[in-house]
Amino acid sequence: MYKRRWIGVFAIVMLNITSAMPLAWFGPIANNTADQFGFTLDEVNWLGNVCGVVYIAISFTLPLLYARFGIRKVCLLGSVLMLVSAWIRYAGTITSLPTRSSYALIIIAQILVGAAQPMYQVLVPSYSEKWFDLKSRTTATMIMALANPIGNAIGQLISPLVGTPRQSILVLAIIFTVVAPIALLVTNAPPTPPTYTGAQKNPTYMSLVRAMLGKEKPDASTYMTVRQRIDFSIMILDFGILVGVVNAFSLLTNQDLAPYGYSSDTAGFMGATLLLVGLIAAAITSPLFDRVLTYHLALTCKSFIPFLAVAWLSLIWAVRRDDAAGLYAIMAIIGGSSLTLLPVAIELACELTRNAMASSAILWCSSNVFGVTMVLAEGALRAGPDANPPLNMRRALIFQGCFVCVAAAFAFLLEGRQTRRENDEREMAALHDVVEMNDSENVISRTNREL
Repeated sequence: MYKRRWIGVFAIVMLNITSAMPLAWFGPIANNTADQFGFTLDEVNWLGNVCGVVYIAISFTLPLLYARFGIRKVCLLGSVLMLVSAWIRYAGTITSLPTRSSYALIIIAQILVGAAQPMYQVLVPSYSEKWFDLKSRTTATMIMALANPIGNAIGQLISPLVGTPRQSILVLAIIFTVVAPIALLVTNAPPTPPTYTGAQKNPTYMSLVRAMLGKEKPDASTYMTVRQRIDFSIMILDFGILVGVVNAFSLLTNQDLAPYGYSSDTAGFMGATLLLVGLIAAAITSPLFDRVLTYHLALTCKSFIPFLAVAWLSLIWAVRRDDAAGLYAIMAIIGGSSLTLLPVAIELACELTRNAMASSAILWCSSNVFGVTMVLAEGALRAGPDANPPLNMRRALIFQGCFVCVAAAFAFLLEGRQTRRENDEREMAALHDVVEMNDSENVISRTNREL
């Protein structure tokens, strides 16, 4: 394998982190943003929501874009969109602008970065498949896949710490300007693929659609059995709910906690706790999935999701005054479980479909559908100004807790046969046998010549 594969991983990680930051950037400073710019809280929520809506539309086209133009050119397009969005967003902070003009510029910038974000996120399992072997593929996926939630958490942490909302938008523009050129480090594929799957041409998006509808020919590499189609459907539902609820909570953290006396800084620190614990858990577990728990991806999902369900449900009672310690503990559980499951779920979807790009696009699209839906629903469930405390989000916490419990119930129906790994191991074993046979023939030929 080629050492330069890690340069590409570094670039994809940095681009994923940066492009993810605007989604949750306004979450911890929602109230301050509304006050300083004259926006309503629902309008502030839409600054994050619009990223998810655009993501849904763009993600379906990405397999086609990557097939036509390659990874490198699409990544460069994404970096241009990021750079343009950064300074359009900053233009929206000019104090002489009317409120509606400021909002228009900022939301246009959010739309542009919403188009750039999936360009880096969807390619993660395909890049791992092309550049890494069976002993490092899950670890590579983990490193790149976790970059997106890291970006969300960093956005939550930085935005309340760097001054007013207008100042924070300038900081975000500078970060984008520094990181965007890193896209030049991404390359398409290695000269010699490390695995059988990596050597194959990327399956089309329509091949996955045909497979899910039962229309793919049985001898096709992307053919899916009925059991695999059921499993992938469960994956779409569970991934969508579990990632969507994290996205929604990131956007609404300040609105969830502020009625009970928690500051925007505390809301940011909650996100940082989720991130730190999750990173430690993922760093410990991902190498185990490559080398020890190789065939237990589905079992891992079944084991971790109940802990997530309990944690999200417990927020109904934990979000109250003077309970920061309990909230930090719950954030640690959610972070450790969620970030451990994220790369596992992406890899399991690839195993079921043998179509890394399209399956990744569908999973991330699902997460944004559920994320947007939850933000809108939870915003509608906000209590009125006469409630105790005013504008509390208790009904929203009940709603999201119930959603996660539904996902937990469906997870136990997973079988999760890892067909892609089986194919790779079978082909690698066959290649090894051929090499050994050729070596034996060469030895016999040399012996005969010597005699």
